[in-house]
Amino acid sequence: MSSEQSGKHGFETRAIHAGYQPDPTTGAVIPPIYATSTYKQDGVGGMRNGYEYSRSGNPTRTALEANLAALEEGERGFAFASGLAAEDTLLRALARPGDHVVIPDDAYGGTYRLVDKVARPWGLEHTPAPVSDVDAVRAAIRPGATKLVWVETPTNPLLSIGDIEALAGVAHEAGALLVVDNTFASSYLQQPLTLGADVVVHSTTKYAGGHSDVVGGALVVRDLEVAEQLAFFQNSIGGVAGPFDSWLVLRGLRTLALRMERHCDNAELVAAHLAAHPAVAEVIYPGLESHPGHAVAARQMKRFGGIVSFRVAAGEQAALDLCAATELFTLGESLGGVESLVEHPGRMTHASVAGTELEVPGDLVRLSVGIETGADLIADLDQALERVAG
Repeated sequence: MSSEQSGKHGFETRAIHAGYQPDPTTGAVIPPIYATSTYKQDGVGGMRNGYEYSRSGNPTRTALEANLAALEEGERGFAFASGLAAEDTLLRALARPGDHVVIPDDAYGGTYRLVDKVARPWGLEHTPAPVSDVDAVRAAIRPGATKLVWVETPTNPLLSIGDIEALAGVAHEAGALLVVDNTFASSYLQQPLTLGADVVVHSTTKYAGGHSDVVGGALVVRDLEVAEQLAFFQNSIGGVAGPFDSWLVLRGLRTLALRMERHCDNAELVAAHLAAHPAVAEVIYPGLESHPGHAVAARQMKRFGGIVSFRVAAGEQAALDLCAATELFTLGESLGGVESLVEHPGRMTHASVAGTELEVPGDLVRLSVGIETGADLIADLDQALERVAG
């Protein structure tokens, strides 16, 4: 399906068809895994369809990149070996030593580590700001120096919501680009490029892949000049997605819409149940009307996602004990797979921000709500909460 054709179809159709035509030789409807490092040339420089070496281009990765671009309604997509490989390439392509970026004040710990421990010694300065406060983001921008305003929405793990359209306006007023990490929402629930963002970031390890069996990352852009910069740095740095990993993510994207609907169904059940539980001090979920970003999320998201965070009333040790007491919720990092996961952000995914202004509460638990039977997930949380409350 061509990009022009894909723009005329719905999300589910694009997820299945965009980026690949059935093989003209065999009729195969699924993209092959092109497990090759190099390609025969028809004379020196006579490349077939532009392929010369698989770091620079591989047909399986090409299919994934085109599919991702179609799902985000962007002009071009880029697939990487991990979400952090995508982020590192983005920073090096669009910023230089002496430049400045604004990041979320509750950013994913890996993103903060990359910006603070890798990019800062390279010469890139940063300022944290709450993505839910447009004025605070505006105040954090240094006109002339800020090249990127980087937001997650929802954020990881506190599920803050940023108004993408408003933040795009603030960034563009200052001559900066708006980067949106869309991992938590997924391409199905939210398309930031249509709201004014310039670059979308994904850890395709999460909902895009969807089965906890692949690590990957992606960038999607709406400006072809930015795309050319990213293409040069993607090839020069070389942190690209391999053909098998690309194939796995493509397979996952085909069922993304169906999975996200079930993730959201179950997350809504879990959030409502925990909100009424006496052992829970606070539930953080954009789908609850009590969430301060509920109205913005309702405006820019199709539904509210599969991640639920909550604070345990009995404190940090009880939160740690709860993480060890669940049976269906597997204790583990990452998110977005078909299975439900539980983690303690302060000791796990966000340990790298301990002692900084991005430190997360010690009593916080994050759930990645899977697609199991909802009543079973509720029962598992109940028995775990009963054990830590008793």
